[in-house]
Amino acid sequence: MIFDDVAAEAIRAFHDRTVREPGWGKDDSPEFDAGVWRFIERNHRCNVLLWLEEDQARRTDVADREIAANKRAIDRYNQARNDAIENIDESLLSRPGGVRRRDDARRNSETAGAIIDRLSILSLKVFHMGLQTERRDASAEHVDTCRARLSRLTEQRRDLMESLDALLRETAAGTAWFKIYRQFKMYNDPTMNPYLYGKGKNSEAP
Repeated sequence: MIFDDVAAEAIRAFHDRTVREPGWGKDDSPEFDAGVWRFIERNHRCNVLLWLEEDQARRTDVADREIAANKRAIDRYNQARNDAIENIDESLLSRPGGVRRRDDARRNSETAGAIIDRLSILSLKVFHMGLQTERRDASAEHVDTCRARLSRLTEQRRDLMESLDALLRETAAGTAWFKIYRQFKMYNDPTMNPYLYGKGKNSEAP
């Protein structure tokens, strides 16, 4: 099958391995330098860094300028994360020997790249929820709650992995298809955001 290298289990294993590595994502030394896995890694790196920035942005014991720096970093990583999702889809859909879609093929509303992004986020949730279940300084009630949530997250990820494999399997068979949905993030575009090109500074939002 033309998508054998992006089986959900391989992606899960990569996500889980890297979230366990202290400091992974902070250095810019990619493991993959070509193909779809380069973008899978880039997307996951953005999610790992986003998680850290989102945590830090909730601090109340630092100067406002530090929170502002967190928020700006969140914007940058979110844009790069969405770009990587589109790159994943582009890479998969442009593979040589692509499939011929059947006339009755169903269109999937969620792309493979979007599913892989969700799997990346779930790997972070599973890892960090797992850490909560090991806390010695938390109450038994807290630990029990986190164990229940971890079980639910694990189930969600398993379901999503099955959905990714099914979509790629059906796409290869021509019975399903997906297309790239451009995000067009207007707030990051200085030609689109009125507060960046100067028209919104003295006016109220509609």
